[in-house]
Order: sequence, then structure tokens, then C-alpha cells
Amino acid sequence: MVRRPLWTPSEEHVKEANLTHFISLVNRKYSAGIQSYRELYRWSIEKVADFWSAMWDYAGVICSHSYDKVVDDFARFPGASWFPGARLNFAENLLRFRDERIAFVARTEAGVTSRLAYSDLYQKVGRLAGWFRERGVRPGDRVAGYLPNVVETAIAMLAAASVGAVWACCGAELGPNAVLDRLSQLRPKVLFAADGYLYKGREFDILPSVAKVVDGVPSIEKVVLVSNLGRDVGIDKVRGSVTFDELVGSGGDAEVKFEQLPADHPVYVMFTSGTTGKPKCMVQGAAGVLVNQLKEVLLHADLKKTDSVTYITSPSWMMWNWLMSCLGVGSSIVLYDGNPNHPDWGAMWNLVEQEKISFLGCSASYINYLRSILANPGKAYDLSSLREISQTGSPLSAEGFEWVYDNVKADLHLNSISGGTDINGCFAGGVPVQPVYAGELQAPGLGMKINVYDENGKPIVDTLGELVCEMPAPSMPLYFWDDPDNRKYLEAYFEYYKSKGRNVWRHGDYVMLHSDTGGITFYGRSDAVMKISGVRIGTSEIYNVLGRMSEVSDSLAVAQIWGDDQRIILFVKLAPSHELTGALREKIRRRLREDASPKHIPAVILQVPDIPYTFNMKKVETAVANILNNRQVTNVDALLNPESLEYYRELARSLREK
Repeated sequence: MVRRPLWTPSEEHVKEANLTHFISLVNRKYSAGIQSYRELYRWSIEKVADFWSAMWDYAGVICSHSYDKVVDDFARFPGASWFPGARLNFAENLLRFRDERIAFVARTEAGVTSRLAYSDLYQKVGRLAGWFRERGVRPGDRVAGYLPNVVETAIAMLAAASVGAVWACCGAELGPNAVLDRLSQLRPKVLFAADGYLYKGREFDILPSVAKVVDGVPSIEKVVLVSNLGRDVGIDKVRGSVTFDELVGSGGDAEVKFEQLPADHPVYVMFTSGTTGKPKCMVQGAAGVLVNQLKEVLLHADLKKTDSVTYITSPSWMMWNWLMSCLGVGSSIVLYDGNPNHPDWGAMWNLVEQEKISFLGCSASYINYLRSILANPGKAYDLSSLREISQTGSPLSAEGFEWVYDNVKADLHLNSISGGTDINGCFAGGVPVQPVYAGELQAPGLGMKINVYDENGKPIVDTLGELVCEMPAPSMPLYFWDDPDNRKYLEAYFEYYKSKGRNVWRHGDYVMLHSDTGGITFYGRSDAVMKISGVRIGTSEIYNVLGRMSEVSDSLAVAQIWGDDQRIILFVKLAPSHELTGALREKIRRRLREDASPKHIPAVILQVPDIPYTFNMKKVETAVANILNNRQVTNVDALLNPESLEYYRELARSLREK
């Protein structure tokens, strides 16, 4: 059966796409004769050095000395060194534009808006970078953030990168213990922190949390406080503090001196979610992250100077880092700080209308919420400026794709992407010159040699399996912090298929590669596996079925130890006006039996008011499973909504007895 695409790009769209121009560049330089994305992708993983060299040139990477070779030893996996010999500065590449066009529009939940031109951004970064040098901040020193999604966060990151410091950030929504778990490992020299943030109409004063973090990390010599709530931040409340405005306020011209550093000089430390133990610290190199993110921004997202871009994100999430790379294209970035559904579901769509946003980034959970309340943004708002929606965080069902085209806009590129904090980028995602099919990411990312393996390490198509990457990529971590023998790094990605004779990066996602379209369907994390009567059951398989039911807004499945075996407990959050009746329970069981298998049918189905998530919008099965099985729940501060666990605790006793 031939499937119909939900969207096909017009001839004009294809002609004007950055990807089309890139193919022309490659064909001229390498006489490659490439005519399609599939051919370009194949060339990018067969002629690896040529591809990344072409990408370096197309992105216009600014460097004081070019690389000697693209990669030193391709056989070292992990450990390949990218662009050795090059000297450059990450921030210089993002601050290449210094004109009067708008770099940032900052919008709060309360509707307060501010604008910052590229020229003013450069000046503010220069003043802050000068202060860093006066304070003795040197290349390799760590500068940390405890901040919301505001302009000051971007300025602090850019100033830190300009002097060669390593940036590590926690969103203001994290609790102090979660921040301590992360920053205490890195021993930062300077901390940027806000006095608080606004969420769902409520002000959250986090200064006591900031003080606790500063007291718990003795390496912090200076704290720069951002007045985000519009009040006196009270520098007397936090040791060694000074105000952000004091450092970057008026002061004449401030030329930025960009420290020229090796390609593999660390630029970011990113953190794992921390739901199963102390977060791991992943160290990422400047050139690798820069070139890979510019590849995604330019070729996969097709962004241009004329675009206005926003993502529903927090500085805790790698999509914030990705968003910052849009500066390197010259786009205008709209930073939204607050709840995207406050005061109502129209908040983001009102923002799209008012700021003429062309690129909106969001999560699957956001789209699913709008579906559950029968929202119709396309009818309620003027979305004429919107040409692309990027979606990530967790898999979006085919019905979610269809909802976007039916209720938002028929003519836009739904760019569903998937990768991870680990690589600060994507393994698969959108292709602006190809059709979009329901429930599928359009293709593997350029230069990413991904495959799908079964349990024995055999490549498979049209069958559910593990996502792997078979060769090095530039933005993979340089190393994990405090992991001198690479043990944590190897265990995280390379041990799983080692016994099968495969040296590949196993990412931990269940996916299916489609032979007809070349697209990829993601089903969720493969480490969320239950073993029922000896049969492996992936929770993603359950969520995929329930995602097609209009009555179910969200769900969570966990295994509870029961006698000598396990049983499945299914929690459902229902759409408005629905109740968990006996008829609905039976409908859920029937759907799971028909669309998955009898083994997928839960022993117990319960209605809950909320589903726990991390700040990166990943469901947290582990915490609920620990509660049900009478195990300790750790790192609650790493959850977006830790209060949701109280309901599961109340249910746990009766579930252990039933």
C-alpha cells in the first residue's frame, strides 16, 4: 500500500532551501552528481571527511587557523579527534553579526517584552567578558548558571565561551539539591543566578536556593545575580555577589577579545537527567558542537536571517543550546519564560501571531495536551508567518502529526527530531525538501551513520529494534567529567553490543526504519523495559497504542514485583470530560491485545491526575516503579513535577496488597 504524505514541499520551497544550495556546492567541489537527499546522506557517511569539510565551509566557520585534517583516526570509537589543528572560538562564530537587526526578543508569562539588537548583544558580551578576565577566569575554568530562559543567560554563556571558560547551566526550576548534584562535581569559579522566576502566574523566589548552592560549592568565588522578578535582588543574601546590570550596563564600546582555542577545547558540560543516580557530566568540544548544530540549523531546519525562532525550553535542556546556535545564522530568537499554557492554551500561538514567528519548537507532550482539549490554533490565531514546527522530547504519534496539519496549518514543515543531550544534537530529523509522513522522522541526520539492530546486533528494517550509530560524529562527548579511564562513557553507550562483536554507540531508543519512505518511527526509550513471564515488554509499545485513543491524554506503565514474577500497572491521565469507567478499561485492554499483544495487557489500570516528567520532558517510570516496589526514590529535584509522586505513594500500599 502506497502511503500518502501529510505534506510535500513545493517546487519553490525546494529551490530556495539551504539544503539545495548545499548540494550544489558539494556537486561543484567534488563532482558528486548528487540529485536527492538520500544520495546526499549516503555520500555524507561514505565520504565522511569531504562531507564535514564541506559543512565547515558552507557554515562559514570563523577560525584563526584551519584544521590540518577533518578527523585524526576514524577507527578510534570513541576517541576520534575532530578538526585537529584548528584554532577558533565558539562565541565568535555565534556573534558574527553585529548590526541593528534583533538578536533576542524576551517575553515573560506576564507579557513583558524586551528586545536586544545584535550590536547591543555584542557590546554586553564584551563588557562581561572583560569582567571575567579581570576576575582571573581562564580557559578551562567552569562558569555555571542557575537561570531561567532569559537574555542574561545567553549573554553569560557567550561571554564565558569568548574567554574559553566552560559553560554549565541548570534551569531556575531545578531544586537546590539537584543543582548541587550537578555543579558540585564541576567546581565552577563563577555562578550566574536569578532571584526567581514566574510560572503559572506565581512568583518563585529562589534566592534561598541560590544561597544553599553557593554554600555547598566552595569553589564559587563570585555570584552574579540577575533581577528577573523586577525587585532588589539583595546581594547581601548571597556570599560574594554582584548584580548582572552592574557588570553589563552602560560603559561605552566593549570590543570582545575572542580567545583562540583548539577545536576540542571544552565549551559545554551537559548533564544527564539524574533520575537513576547522580547526574553524569558530559564534556563537549567547541568545534564539534558548533559544526554539527550549524548543520542542523542550516540544512535540516532550513533557517535563514529572515527567520524568527522560538523553542519551548529551559536552559536545563539541550534545545536551549541548540537555539543559541541560531545566532550563527542571524535569525531572531524569541525567548519565552513561563508556562506555555498560561493563562490559557493560546499563549504560544498568540506569541507566534504577535512576533511573526516562523519556526516554533515544542514537545510531543505539548501537542498531545492541545489535542486532548480539542484546541484549534489555526482557527483562533493568525499563523501566516509560521512555516515550520519542530517537535522533540518524546515520540509523537501519527495522530499527533495529523492533528498539526488539521488544526495548525496545512502548509508547514513538521520537523520531528530526535537525538539527545549526549550529542547536543540529533541522530534523525527533518528534511525540508522531502515529504512528511505521519508518525515518521523524515531521515537520518547528515553525517550520522545510524542503523537499527535486533538483540543479536543484526541490522533490521521494518522491524522494531535498537537505534545505534556505527561511526564517530563530531558532537559526541569528548569525555565524562571525573571519568579518567572512560569507564562511565563506555558503559553508557558501547557495552551493550560489545559481546555481539559490535563496536557501536547504542543510544537507548526503540525505533523502526521504514524501507519504503526511508523515514524512522521512534517508540521511546529502550531501557524502559519490563519482563513479564520472561517476555520483554517495552513501555513505548503500550504508549504507542494509547496515544491513538482520544480518551487518554497521557499514560505511564511500570512493572510491579508480584510473587515470583512481575505484573504491569498502567496509570492513565484522561482527556477532559472522560472518566475511567469499566467500559473504558475494557477498551484499553482490547486495544492493547489487538495492536500489541496479550502480554501487554496491564493487570491493573488506574486513573491519575498527572504523570511525572523530567525537565527534558521524558516520562519517569523509574520513580513510580520504585514507589510501587517499596524502594527509595532519589533525585526528586530532577523532576519537573515532583508533587505528582504523592498520588502514587498513596496508591502504593493498596497496590502491594491487591
